[in-house]
Amino acid sequence: MLHFPLLSIIIFLPLLGGFLALATGSRWPLLCRWISLTTTLLEFSLVSSLLFLGLQPQAGPTGVWLLAEDYSWIPSLGVSYSLGLDGISQLLLMLTAFINILCILVSWRAITTKIGAFHFFLLFLESSVMGLFMATDLLLFYLFWEIQIIPMFFLVGLWGHERRVYAAVKFVLFTLCGSLPMLIALVALYVIHGQQTGIYTFSVAQLMHTNFSYTTEILLYAAFMLGFAIKIPIVPLHTWLPDAHTQAPTAGSLDLAGLLLKTGFYGFFRFAFPLFPLAAEASVPLLIALGLAGMFFTSWVALAQTDIKRLVAYSSIGHMSLMVVGVATWNLLSLNGSLLQMVNHGLSTSALFIMVGMIGERIDSRDFADLGGLWAKMPIFSVFFLFFALASMGLPGLNNFVGEILLLVGIFEARPLIGIVSFGGLIFTVIYILRMVKDTLFGEPKTTHTWVDVSGREVVILVIMALPILYLGLHPGPALRLLEQPVQHLLAQFSVLALVR
Repeated sequence: MLHFPLLSIIIFLPLLGGFLALATGSRWPLLCRWISLTTTLLEFSLVSSLLFLGLQPQAGPTGVWLLAEDYSWIPSLGVSYSLGLDGISQLLLMLTAFINILCILVSWRAITTKIGAFHFFLLFLESSVMGLFMATDLLLFYLFWEIQIIPMFFLVGLWGHERRVYAAVKFVLFTLCGSLPMLIALVALYVIHGQQTGIYTFSVAQLMHTNFSYTTEILLYAAFMLGFAIKIPIVPLHTWLPDAHTQAPTAGSLDLAGLLLKTGFYGFFRFAFPLFPLAAEASVPLLIALGLAGMFFTSWVALAQTDIKRLVAYSSIGHMSLMVVGVATWNLLSLNGSLLQMVNHGLSTSALFIMVGMIGERIDSRDFADLGGLWAKMPIFSVFFLFFALASMGLPGLNNFVGEILLLVGIFEARPLIGIVSFGGLIFTVIYILRMVKDTLFGEPKTTHTWVDVSGREVVILVIMALPILYLGLHPGPALRLLEQPVQHLLAQFSVLALVR
């Protein structure tokens, strides 16, 4: 299996399906949808099948991986086409494939124009994210990082709501403001390593052993972290996200919350900390302060929202802020909790965006002034909405609880005061989610809209979404076992590099 390009197939299968969707979309829109759905189902099946291959971690020239591919790409520049799969990547690939199945399903009737192009960009985005989660060559990672901007720009700018162009341009400008300093730092790292060793390479495994002056390391780390912090996003670099979520179609919001935010977080712990351990260690107080500030600030702002989709967008930033605190704490429990919470957040927040999209399709409004009393008018919808809201709130037995309890115990174990403050931030999360539930489902109806409960297709989507949320809440062991070896490797690697520097 190690000599079969399975990882490359995982990356490029969605892109192939995207081209087929583009070719059929204008003349046969239904065929286009089925091609896209079949492609995403095949991709999920392929990624999931890796769980049953009995793969064991093996050390190679690019690191310790379950599967790896390494081909010389541009030898004159030391660029390789290098991919690696470990338990962390495995979970994120499964999340990516799963979210994109839902993107196709929720767009089945919502998208009626440029159908071929829409599905092409969805599948193009899936390919870029898959590649990003497996790239072990820094330039290859950066290429996938930049490529994902293109499809998301069009998904928001062409199929979004009233201010879609504004939101799409703002997304691109913010992302580029982080990406360009990262590119400069990447080239500087390449040159410094080459001057020290005589080997010019973008291999992350080799670049980790580059020696810097303390000032140089701080500057390079800051450049990388700016790009990752914007994408996570860390307050105060978050202002692009509520606008992007509000204006994006439902599928765009799923990809934003479920996948793109995770790419920033992935770069944070996979590249920034291991490449620059001393600078990362020095930044811990700042990261913790920004993470805690983000939790409380976004909770306060969420309480003031009148648009339910903006409330969910701010809740997404709040959840990511807690994960930043967890990674900054950098111990076994907090890191496990943060990585598991990446998956949990991708599921529960995406589910809420799906339900908000269903509201918008029915009354063309997401304002709380038009909601209320849905429990009596849409009982099936209301049960699912309450279920996903409770999952986002961290109810025991549902997925977010497992990640949050690991995070809080890990943070409290290393920094008791920070752990107490983090717990206080979660209490604010409960407050605004309960407010959302009350203003949406209960009380007297505020308008005379005719409400139609969920259709059979929508029930299927909601059940598909609910099952992994319940499974991870009741039986998180398999997911945590996938994380065990790579998390221990990250911790050991970081400690050794910090000691050597």
